[in-house]
Amino acid sequence: MSTSQKIVPHLWFDKEAVEAATFYVSSFPGSHLINATTLRDTPSGDCDVVSFELAGYAFQAISAGPFFTPNPSISFIVYLPTSAQVDTLWSRLSDGGETLMPLESYPFSARYGWVQDRFGISWQLTLSEHSSASLTIIPALLFIGDNYGKAEEALHFYTSVFNASKIGEIRRYGPDQAPDREGMILLADFVLEHQSFIMSESAFPHEFGFNGAISFMVNCETQKEIDHYWECLSAVPEAEQCGWLKDRYGVSWQIVPAVMEEMLRHGAPEQIARLTQTFLPMKKFDLDALQSAYATG
Repeated sequence: MSTSQKIVPHLWFDKEAVEAATFYVSSFPGSHLINATTLRDTPSGDCDVVSFELAGYAFQAISAGPFFTPNPSISFIVYLPTSAQVDTLWSRLSDGGETLMPLESYPFSARYGWVQDRFGISWQLTLSEHSSASLTIIPALLFIGDNYGKAEEALHFYTSVFNASKIGEIRRYGPDQAPDREGMILLADFVLEHQSFIMSESAFPHEFGFNGAISFMVNCETQKEIDHYWECLSAVPEAEQCGWLKDRYGVSWQIVPAVMEEMLRHGAPEQIARLTQTFLPMKKFDLDALQSAYATG
């Protein structure tokens, strides 16, 4: 996994994590699987955990039961340098999926489409303004429902929590774009830990919102880091479990030791078993306890 990527999108599936990761790797150029591990005897039974990179951008996926269903409140914008690449990737991702916005020309892009693939993950494919640019993936958060009107607050909140962060360009709705209110955020880009994100908000009615199907793993080097992110982000005590939390907007995060990936990749079955049984009862992760359980034997 890319060591420079501190925040890693995490995809939750019922049973399809390996299948989905394999499909994505075969669809995106310059992509590969990194590691697949099975966690035994969890409350969801045996769970496959898969790490992979799409064009150099790290993801993780898990098969852990039918508890969350992905939706377009979090999607991934994919900037591609040529129309042919947009069309090729669209053909792959739309096969068996659902078109949310047709692939065509729009005022904001010469070639753009929004699709929910057959695994439920949403992708916004767009032609990059610079033909020399490489394929780029950026997570996009859509603030709707009770979160409408909170996007600007969220921008300042997230950039206050994470290091190496900044708010970039903000485009706002005008006076004649009802039901959206003038001044609300049409599109904003921001950076957390040197990584790009997009945020927008919409007043149109939607039957979905943020849930645990797509969360963001924050890889922490020290217990002090774990404590910091946990204290700043966790806003729903009943959602705290196994390093997971929900923030004040309902976005799910996983605050995890960076070394966890190496443990899962290189650990012997008995080490992974001890590690799993140690972290399952935890809410906030205890780095020393995890490392001790992994090393004991």
